[in-house]
Amino acid sequence: MRVNYETIMRFFRDECTPEEKRAVMKWVNQSKEHETLFFKWEELFYLGQEDAIPDETTLRQAEKKLEGRIGEERSTIPFFRKGMRYAAAIAACVAIAGLTVWFTLGRQEEHLVTVSTGSEETLALVLPDNSKVWLNENSTLKYPEKFDGEKRELRLNGEAYFEVTKNKHKPFKVLSKNMSVQVLGTKFNFRSQDEGKNAEASLIEGEVKVEGNHNEGAITLSPGQKVELNLVTRQMKVSQTDAIVDAVWHNNLIPLDQANMFRIADILEKLYGVDIILSPDIDRTATYSGVLKKKDTIDDVLKILQNTIHINYKINQGTVFISSEE
Repeated sequence: MRVNYETIMRFFRDECTPEEKRAVMKWVNQSKEHETLFFKWEELFYLGQEDAIPDETTLRQAEKKLEGRIGEERSTIPFFRKGMRYAAAIAACVAIAGLTVWFTLGRQEEHLVTVSTGSEETLALVLPDNSKVWLNENSTLKYPEKFDGEKRELRLNGEAYFEVTKNKHKPFKVLSKNMSVQVLGTKFNFRSQDEGKNAEASLIEGEVKVEGNHNEGAITLSPGQKVELNLVTRQMKVSQTDAIVDAVWHNNLIPLDQANMFRIADILEKLYGVDIILSPDIDRTATYSGVLKKKDTIDDVLKILQNTIHINYKINQGTVFISSEE
């Protein structure tokens, strides 16, 4: 099916059918231009006002005007300039009544953007420096409209996954009530609820410095490490972790690099909270590389693996038994 501006707007409103959602995500993954355009439209969509709901005619006119400009100027004008030129048209014609995710400019902090999500909602957004953030449910992120000065500083209450644009001259720092994380360019997951019992950061790629806000100490993490701060004892602890698993929530994708069935079983145990027993006939040398999609149930995931790794499995009272295909 054809993906156009209207389809993407309905995607943001969560009005698409499963088929349309798959078509939108396929369109986003077709090119870097589509991905950039999608994130910019999403940002502009949430800049709309609830009292600016357009009638059908206005929406059609705005869509036609927007698509016409994109067609005329795509080859000559950089994307970020186009986004600014279309902002007024889009913001004037998108409706967000009933959404629990919103962008607001605080009255007392006029230069901060506040992004919030409700229950069972996640949100992907692009920061002014082109860093990407995935905000988990029941979370709030505050950041400046522009990263002026010598640092990039954000404030988080909740959980977020970050892919930070490298800039050695302007450190990137995420603050929370209990702990802060400072990076130059990296991928990491950070969870810190203002009223929670602990705060934690997991590093996927690069290097980060994690510091407690009440003199608990500072720790530099390497990829595959997690730091946890107990907010009762004020103790910080570093451990090895499946950092990729910690961040699966942000896109429901499990990247695997030459992983054998023992490694895959370990990941699935953590994601689905089950026990997996592998038969002695499982080949340790057989590996799988690619991206595994997280499904609602472990049964759905194992059905997919059956077509690739050629296994048999049975599930009995929360325990999974896996053997080689005969």
